[in-house]
Amino acid sequence: MVYDLSIVVTVLNEEENILPVCKEISTILCQLPKTEIIFVNDGSTDKTLQRLIEAKKTILPSLTILSHDHCCGKSQALLTAIEKSQGRWIATMDGDGQDDPKDIISMWSIAANALNCPPLIVGVRLKRNDNLSRRFATRFANKFREFLLKDGCVDTGAPMKLFLKNDFLRLPHFEGVHRFLPALFKHYGIPLSCYPVHHRSRLNGISKYTNFNRAIVGLGDLFGVVWLLKRIKLPHKIDRY
Repeated sequence: MVYDLSIVVTVLNEEENILPVCKEISTILCQLPKTEIIFVNDGSTDKTLQRLIEAKKTILPSLTILSHDHCCGKSQALLTAIEKSQGRWIATMDGDGQDDPKDIISMWSIAANALNCPPLIVGVRLKRNDNLSRRFATRFANKFREFLLKDGCVDTGAPMKLFLKNDFLRLPHFEGVHRFLPALFKHYGIPLSCYPVHHRSRLNGISKYTNFNRAIVGLGDLFGVVWLLKRIKLPHKIDRY
């Protein structure tokens, strides 16, 4: 079956958040085109997978559940889902309750009305519902990244994004790629559209990342992307005879 849109949610140890997030997603489907929902369980060690199976039985009968046998990271989880997806467009969001699925409706409207080259739409979190130290670390990281990559996005790591499946699959893939999609899409000639979204407090549980480990990994990835963009050579046009 072919869908207009695939909503992809990657989760790791989110057992308490699965059912409420699935309920929220179920309420917006009537306002979207033909849409499939895919959750990727990235090797959770709690009852996340059991909760997803419960959600499929009671809330989202058409839910597709993909499960890694161990934690592979968010970027690989996204790739797993997007390769298996059947939608022309992909919408991504987190499964901790901080993202509001209703924002996908407005983001889809932007995509559906785009003229010429379909854009990458990033749901930027202008008002973050995080603690002070995390907001400071994120603001510093975004400014430093923007200085090096010139990607034109104030919140490149925002989990809510909407893009064409085929555009995503053209990109080089590595763990951490999800934090640099604006720069990579720009390099491939895809325009950027930023849409302000609601950002809420996490429903339950704690973040899987600290400011320190995010900074260490993110810094290495950033310089890696700078190198990568210099190595990707694309033609301006291709003539056929």
